[in-house]
This record gives sequence, structure tokens and C-alpha cells, in this order.
Amino acid sequence: MKFIKFLLVGLVFGIVLTKSEAVSWYRIYEMFHFQSFHMYGIIGMAVVTGVVGLQFFKRRKVKDIAGQPIVIADKEKLFTSYMVGGIIFGLGWGLVGTCPGPIYILIGAGFWGIAIVLLGALLGTFIYGLVKAKLPH
Repeated sequence: MKFIKFLLVGLVFGIVLTKSEAVSWYRIYEMFHFQSFHMYGIIGMAVVTGVVGLQFFKRRKVKDIAGQPIVIADKEKLFTSYMVGGIIFGLGWGLVGTCPGPIYILIGAGFWGIAIVLLGALLGTFIYGLVKAKLPH
């Protein structure tokens, strides 16, 4: 019962992504072929919302539910790591036609073939966990 709020937020997030057509393979296809602004608009609004939210948290010194200050650590400036990771993520997104968030939404909508993508994502995450110590970070 304690985690019902997270379930509700996930449900609302899934409905919003579905209604905005952000889970549509055709919308993702259009985005990667630069044929439509739709997905760029959604991603751009997410970035703007994130920036505004983070600035609000930092400037207002917002505290968490336990009264502790929320500390957002600065990221390391590892350009090559971010570029390689972004390229791998983008290639996977482009080849599969979905990013990690909509995988669950698509399975919930009855597209059972996406379960193979979920298994691949979980396997890739597991393998990364195994080799993480050997990678340059």
C-alpha cells in the first residue's frame, strides 16, 4: 500500500505517453528520419521541464519528505563516455523503435513482441553491471 503513489504516477505517465503518441513506432521512425517535429517537441519540453525543476530545487533548497536537503551532485565531465553511451542508446532506440520507458507501456497495451526487447534491455543492463569495473569511466 505504501508504494501506491508510485503506481499511480506510473499509470498517469503511461497514459500521457500513450495519448501523446510518444510510444508509437511510427512517431519514432519519423523522428529519426527528421520527418516530423512531434517527438522533438515532446523531448524538448521534457528537457525544459527538467531544467526548470532542478533550478527550482537548487534555488529554493527544497527538502525531501524526511526533512533532509535534496542534494543534486554535479556530473563528471566525461565527454567521450557520454557520447559513446548516447550513441549506443540512440542506436538501440532507433533499431528497436522504443526507448526503455515505453517498453512497459507497450507490453501493457498488449504488444507482446516487445517482451523480447525488455529481455534484451535487462540482459544488456546485467552485462554492463558485470563489465562496469573494466570500462573507462
